[in-house]
Amino acid sequence: MALKKGPTKGSGGKHRNKLRGYGPTPKAEDRVYHKAYRAKKAADRRKMADPRLAAKRRAAKFTSDSDDLVIGRNAVVEALRVGVPAKELYLAARIEHDDRTREIVQLATKSGLHLLEADRLEMDRIARSSNHQGVVLKVLPFQYSSLADLVDRADRKAKAMNAASESARIKARPLFIALDGVTDPQNLGAVIRSAAAFGANGVILPERRSASVTAAAWKVSAGAAAHMPVARVVNLTKAIESLKERGYYAVGLDGGGDALVGETGFETDPLIVVLGSEGKGLSRLVRESCDSIAGIPISSMVESLNASVAAGISLYAVDRARREAATAAAAPQTNAQ
Repeated sequence: MALKKGPTKGSGGKHRNKLRGYGPTPKAEDRVYHKAYRAKKAADRRKMADPRLAAKRRAAKFTSDSDDLVIGRNAVVEALRVGVPAKELYLAARIEHDDRTREIVQLATKSGLHLLEADRLEMDRIARSSNHQGVVLKVLPFQYSSLADLVDRADRKAKAMNAASESARIKARPLFIALDGVTDPQNLGAVIRSAAAFGANGVILPERRSASVTAAAWKVSAGAAAHMPVARVVNLTKAIESLKERGYYAVGLDGGGDALVGETGFETDPLIVVLGSEGKGLSRLVRESCDSIAGIPISSMVESLNASVAAGISLYAVDRARREAATAAAAPQTNAQ
């Protein structure tokens, strides 16, 4: 009996491996037997021997995109004068010294920094710029505190004054300043300086759409960043709500406020002063979380105040209200005696 032509039952896939083939043809430079492969290897060896690329590789070992750098002689000497925490100082080889560079080396040595010498190409790579004047300072990242730690510390300080007079208790009431959308590090540094000047317990920043404590902020704070704790929170509105659950009140600053700074009635309570950006002001949710919105009386010729200026004025107003309340509380005790 003759068999029918064509595939028999169960023959499907018998020759599938043959049908697959050997895949795409490798590139010529990837075939070890091809002259393009040898040419590529020779080009790689020449590239590795290039002094400019070698300098780039050495610089990459010491820097990263996240490094905070202070560049230039004036900027570096100012940073070292105010005590910006740093770890390394780079000096260009055969640099022409002047009074600034001599002071830089003296301050860096006194601070125990590592002094590293680099050639011109390496300095350009480290600074990611050619305008470094032969001096680059690598700054340590700022150590933020948690909000819980800040609040616990402020509460302990306030409770420690419970046995004292009423005026002392008023002065020891917790005070925080929160920034909503302030993106200029120099503004942040000035706010930190004002917070330290008027005895605030800390500064609260959101993690997104906010300036960080960089070398620029540290310099403007004139060293106050070393003593003023700063907390970063994921959600500023929720952070304010959590503090209000612990007995705090929130006063937001805005031009269209229903009260004046220092006259909201919350100054002698545990308080959060909330500032918005100069252009947009407070965001809607942050504004709604505040117990009161206060304004600063200014001339109609000026639309708004710089955030750091507004912070200084509002903190002074709170401090003045607390001092007046403390004086009034102490007066009956004096009369009774």
